[in-house]
Amino acid sequence: MKTASYAAYAAKESLHPHTIERRSLQSTDVLIEIEYCGVCHTDLHFVNNDWGMTKYPVVPGHEIVGRIKQVGSEVGKFKVGDLAAIGCMVNSCGQCSSCESGNEQYCLNGFTATYNSPVSDPGGMTFGGYSQRIVADESFVLHVPEGLETPGTAPLLCAGITTYSPLLHWSVCQGMKVGIVGLGGLGHMGVKFSHALGAHTVMITTTPEKAEDAKKLGADETLLSTDSDQMSKQAGEFDFILNTIPVDHQVDPYLDLLKVDGTMCVVGAIEPLSQVNAAQLMFGRKQLAGSLIGGISQTQEMLNFCGENNIVSEVEVIRIDQIQEAFERLLKSDVKYRFVIDLKSI
Repeated sequence: MKTASYAAYAAKESLHPHTIERRSLQSTDVLIEIEYCGVCHTDLHFVNNDWGMTKYPVVPGHEIVGRIKQVGSEVGKFKVGDLAAIGCMVNSCGQCSSCESGNEQYCLNGFTATYNSPVSDPGGMTFGGYSQRIVADESFVLHVPEGLETPGTAPLLCAGITTYSPLLHWSVCQGMKVGIVGLGGLGHMGVKFSHALGAHTVMITTTPEKAEDAKKLGADETLLSTDSDQMSKQAGEFDFILNTIPVDHQVDPYLDLLKVDGTMCVVGAIEPLSQVNAAQLMFGRKQLAGSLIGGISQTQEMLNFCGENNIVSEVEVIRIDQIQEAFERLLKSDVKYRFVIDLKSI
């Protein structure tokens, strides 16, 4: 079925209106009419081919929320009219050890991304949520609690699960001291989740002006990482640190904050960290770890948790024809804290 979308045709070019072809519904497919799609920094990386893997034309978008308009003959989880969502994946092999344990994001054969993955569908690639509608197998579609504010729900499908998953994996709970490094699209969700899980939550930032925002989001205190006295006073006090800085940086100051057996998990920098001092890990039995989104069952758990605790992302809603301006502002970190595209009138 022909579908209106916005696509990039070449690296570093503006997005333009583009018609794609969605596959006809198979027996376990659902058709979602997209209402909102979040704008992730990954979208900009793919538009610009920063990682050297973009196949053009590329239709970005993997934070998708909309209403189900049609279901396949064997669909059992959804019905027409349901509010549903799609995140970063639309398929995986389903047979490897990762998939069998509910960790499709670590599929040993590689999961099928919501956009820019080769498939047998029309066009030969997956096309994302900067579009009017999407077709996907019901096993990779999620229920959205009806009480959640819809635009703010969209970024939960990437920024939300990226921060929720490691907090759950490392059992963040009441009685723990947790640091969130960086107050952006990921960091603001980390603060919200850590607070909701009952941890003493510390926003760690280079910008003192962010203290008031951090407090509103649920942080108990703010630690200025550029202040050596503040950092020294809290050395060895943190059970867990979630590091959302999106580029290569010095991790030493943050590792010093960890207790013995503490963990810092990196979720922002998808690139080499050039300097890691192994001595810091050895003298304190500390862990430097990483985490990538979450499996389908955990993502549904996260959405349910958000419904129970009324947690959504802080967003600025834009029209699809404002996407280039949004990309430019994204590069300047000029958004609090996530852009979301209103696609109801594309």
